[in-house]
Amino acid sequence: MEQRPMNTVEAVEETIKVGENKAAKTHTFQTLIAGILAGTFIALGAFAAAMASHGMENIGLAKLVAGTIFPVGLILIVICGGELFTGNTLLILAFIEKKITARQMLRNWIIVYTGNFIGTLLIAFLVFNSGLLSTNDGMLGGYALKVASYKGGLTFIQAFSSGILCNLLVCLAVWGSYTASDVFGKILIIWFPVMTFIVSGFEHSVANMYYFTIAALAKLNSTFVEAAHIGDQIANINLVHILLNIIPVTLGNIVGGAFFVGLAYWAGYKYIPNLYKLEKGASKQKYKAQFRRIRAHLSGK
Repeated sequence: MEQRPMNTVEAVEETIKVGENKAAKTHTFQTLIAGILAGTFIALGAFAAAMASHGMENIGLAKLVAGTIFPVGLILIVICGGELFTGNTLLILAFIEKKITARQMLRNWIIVYTGNFIGTLLIAFLVFNSGLLSTNDGMLGGYALKVASYKGGLTFIQAFSSGILCNLLVCLAVWGSYTASDVFGKILIIWFPVMTFIVSGFEHSVANMYYFTIAALAKLNSTFVEAAHIGDQIANINLVHILLNIIPVTLGNIVGGAFFVGLAYWAGYKYIPNLYKLEKGASKQKYKAQFRRIRAHLSGK
């Protein structure tokens, strides 16, 4: 029997169900492993996107090329399995519906976030030791430094705002994947929102874990530093600047996913319609009660 696509109301219920399974019914180590896998997928997508686009002088074309490749990370997570922190901000629906507790939701976020970091760290270490950063006379390594130095120089409000915009798109991609009835449909709905966030240059906390880690390793190589041509901006690649990016981006990702997508759809397609039905039902009961009183009064006469 062919599966039909979900409508938005059904997607709300599916998101609640998925959130409950992730936070309340999944073992800690299973969640951690799934988080590590997701981190590796995102890092691999980020590396491949940089490999394909780093040598392009036209910034718009370079972003477009990177944007066509980067979505492979989220595609692998959704199709093959994995837990991504940014996507898991949608657990807010299961929490608001009292299917999980605040503790269970935060526990999931912390474990997945940790797993994502381990996965990105692993891929950055392997990429560095593979020697692939020497591609194009070290320009790829220089590009890694350039990307990280730019991100490390963002202000708090810039990083926070960009994080909101990023996860608005990422969570729409995840949300859309629930509605698709087959693998090809899931790939398409994931591809375009994620490509949009890459082309736009928005900030993703898990991707940034990879960008900063690979840059910290590339910084050890003088050839890559020279190829980067960023001068004093290389000072932006240190622990302080990394945290000043990761923290606001993470907070922005939570707001973008949990509030701009999760709570918005929950309010628009579950809470408000149900509230209207209750009010409408209460009005009918009130009308019937008034009618009974009038009839009783007339009968009494």
